[in-house]
Amino acid sequence: MDASDAKVHLVLLGRVPDGAGGFERARVRIAGNRIAEIVPEQADRAPETGARVIDVGSSYVLPGAVDAHVHSYSHGGEGLRASTSAAAAGGVTTIVEMPFDGAGPVNDLERLAAKQERLAGEAVVDVALLGTLEPGGGWRRAEELVNAGVVGFKVSLFDTDPFRFPRIGDAELLDVTRAVGEAGSTLCAHAENNEIIKALLAENRDSTDPLTHGRTRPPVSETLGVLTAMEIAANEQGRLHLCHLSLGRSAELVDWYRGQGADISFETCPHYLLFTEQDMKTQGGRLKINPPLRDAGSREAMWDAVASGLAGVISSDHAPWPAELKDHERILDNHSGTPGTETLVATTLGGCLRRYGEGAEFANAIAALSANPADRYGIGHRKGRLAPGHDADILVLRPDEDWQVDESALHSNAGWSPYHGFSPGARVTLTVSRGQVVWNVDSGLTGAPGRGEQVYRR
Repeated sequence: MDASDAKVHLVLLGRVPDGAGGFERARVRIAGNRIAEIVPEQADRAPETGARVIDVGSSYVLPGAVDAHVHSYSHGGEGLRASTSAAAAGGVTTIVEMPFDGAGPVNDLERLAAKQERLAGEAVVDVALLGTLEPGGGWRRAEELVNAGVVGFKVSLFDTDPFRFPRIGDAELLDVTRAVGEAGSTLCAHAENNEIIKALLAENRDSTDPLTHGRTRPPVSETLGVLTAMEIAANEQGRLHLCHLSLGRSAELVDWYRGQGADISFETCPHYLLFTEQDMKTQGGRLKINPPLRDAGSREAMWDAVASGLAGVISSDHAPWPAELKDHERILDNHSGTPGTETLVATTLGGCLRRYGEGAEFANAIAALSANPADRYGIGHRKGRLAPGHDADILVLRPDEDWQVDESALHSNAGWSPYHGFSPGARVTLTVSRGQVVWNVDSGLTGAPGRGEQVYRR
């Protein structure tokens, strides 16, 4: 059912973006799965007969977030039921699910179908699926996987795991980029230089110093990976999205290639905006992430990229490893990544409000969590915007300097968070997914597993 054949059943009244960098009190009227209309609070309107009206006061009413980078099946302890429950509680109404699963990468029709079946039974909010193309000719499957429903492909220039997360060499990356482009899809890349990192890992294997992790992945290992992926994309005229960049220099290189006409976007993550490598001295392996946390100057550079709109996407890179895989004494023995989809919106937008207040910077951060990732993966016709006809995917954000993240209250099965005890400055208090309230700060999670749907490219 959509807005064309349904009556308005839900109205949210709060501060809505006005399109000019500000906010106005307005009513978001929802009919069926869709937004019917958005009208100023004072507009001449008859009473909302039969509809539930939720007045959120001075809180922001924003498009539901599209988390462009979520790993639900890297190990058997999470799954889409947990990750999408966490998403719903954090204002994320669509996740883009990564293909590097512990049981095997999603690189053929059989594995894709199996994941689609799990999605149908487990997801609380909507899910867009990425595929991958394995070394040795997997690029030949690009078109059939697109036709079967993936919204893009992810590959790695670094050999994270030869089975689950293998490296695509430079020569084959040419074929992959060409095939994905011919299929009309988006290629996203984990861009780190394999040779530099592997040599440094071998030299430092026994170190117990948490800062060793950053030393084994120096800035040049990221920028060389970024340059390789971009030069090949420019050569093949492909659509490239660079994952989880940590450096201002990487952002500058992206900007240069864009100036040459290359179709390139990139994402950064809250951990690069809020932590530095020095935080590893207290959190240790809990903050082992690839690429690693950088220095304070890099953190400021990434905030600048968010504020200007250059960092067009902010994702969580949700990797919910259990604590026993993150607390080894030898730092390099720990798995890389942290849980984060539930804290994505609060940490990013709370931090942005503290730094810049309302204005263009805040508007750019909102777009980086919603419209931009939706557009990059071809789902912007439904997702990422507060607009009539779009899915009624909405979050309510309340500025709140007192609320602290409590890892025991989060919904990921990881059971911990690097933001535990942190006051992000804002809190998601309500989440609506396709017209249904799935999270309320007072009543908790109300969305049921199996109500989430797969989202397809236009």
